[in-house]
Amino acid sequence: MKVLLAAGGTAGHIEPALTLADVLTEADPACEVVFVGRSVGLESRLVPERGRRLRTLPAVPMPRKPSKDLVLVGPRVVGSLRAMRRILDEERPDVVVGFGGYVAAPAYLAARAAGIPIVIHEANARAGMANRVGARMTPWVAEAVPGSLSGARHVGMPLRSSIVHLDRDAQRRSARAHFGLEPDRVTLLVFGGSLGARRLNEVVTGAAADLRRAGIQVLHAVGDSATGVVPVGEGDVAYVTLPYIDRMDLAYAAADLAITRAGAMTCAELAAVGLPAVYVPLPIGNGEQRLNAAPVVAAGGGLLIEDADFTPGALRGQVLPLAGDPARLAAMARSASAYGVRDGAERLADLVRSAAGTA
Repeated sequence: MKVLLAAGGTAGHIEPALTLADVLTEADPACEVVFVGRSVGLESRLVPERGRRLRTLPAVPMPRKPSKDLVLVGPRVVGSLRAMRRILDEERPDVVVGFGGYVAAPAYLAARAAGIPIVIHEANARAGMANRVGARMTPWVAEAVPGSLSGARHVGMPLRSSIVHLDRDAQRRSARAHFGLEPDRVTLLVFGGSLGARRLNEVVTGAAADLRRAGIQVLHAVGDSATGVVPVGEGDVAYVTLPYIDRMDLAYAAADLAITRAGAMTCAELAAVGLPAVYVPLPIGNGEQRLNAAPVVAAGGGLLIEDADFTPGALRGQVLPLAGDPARLAAMARSASAYGVRDGAERLADLVRSAAGTA
C-alpha cells in the first residue's frame, strides 16, 4: 500500500499525520508513505526530520467560514491543483489522507478527479472549511471530537507512542526527579504555547507565593519569550520555569493537575493519560478551543475557565482548592481517562487500509 498524507501549516495537522505514518509502516514495513505540504513552515522541517519524504506545492489558505475571501479561493486553487495532479501522477498512491489546512483542498480535489480514495481526519471540535468541503467527497471521514463533521466516525486523535504507553503512576517519582521536583509534593503543570502563554504566565507566576503557601510545586513552560512572566524568586517549594518542555510525557507523569490552553492535541493527550486540567481556551479564531475542551470537561475530567475570567482570584478560588483535594483529583483523573482515546492512530490506520482496499 502507498499512502499520500496531505498535512501542513500547523503542528495540529502535521503531528497526527506523522504518528499515522509511523503506525502504518510499523504494521507493514512494505507500506510506503509520502507527505505533501509546503516548502516553508513546520512541515518542511518536521517531516524530513522524521525520515519521511515530502513533496511540496503552493498552499491555498482556506477561510474558516463563508466570506468574500471564499470567492478568491478558486483562482488560488488552480496552481496548487495542477501541482497536486502532477504529484499524484508521479506517486500513484492507493489512498490520499488529509488532515485539513492549506494543502488539503487541492489534495482532495485532485484525488477525487483521479478516482483515488480519500480519507479525512478532523482534529478540532469545529471543522475547518477544507475538511467540511472534502467530507462531501468521501465516505471515509474520521474525527477526534464527536460531532465535528456530519457522519464522521469517532476515532480519536493519533497520539505519539510516548503518550499512548505512558503510565503516570509508575513514572511519577522519576519524572519529578527529571525536572528537579520533590517526589511527594502536589505538582501543578502549566503550559500554553508560544501564542497563548501570556495570560497563563501572568496569572500563575503572579500567584507563586500563594502556590508555595499551599505547598504546591510548579512546572511551568513559559515560552521562548517568557511573555508576561513575573519573577518568582526562590522559596522552600519549587517553582521550575522552562522555555519549552521537550518531554511532555514526563511532564504529564510528574503532574497532578495542569493549567493549559485547549488545542486539539493538548485536550486529546491530557484525556488519554488521565491528567485533570484547568482549560483556559485561547479567545481567538472561531472559538474552537472552547469546543475542544467542552467534552472532557462535561465528562468530569477538567474545568473550563474563560480567558477573561482567569485571574489571580480565580486561581485562588478554584485552582488551589482543587489542587489540594486528592480525592477530587483522583475522580477527575478517572473521568478524563475514561473519556480519552489512546488508540486513535490504530483506528485511523484501519480506516485508511479499508479505504485503500487492503484491510
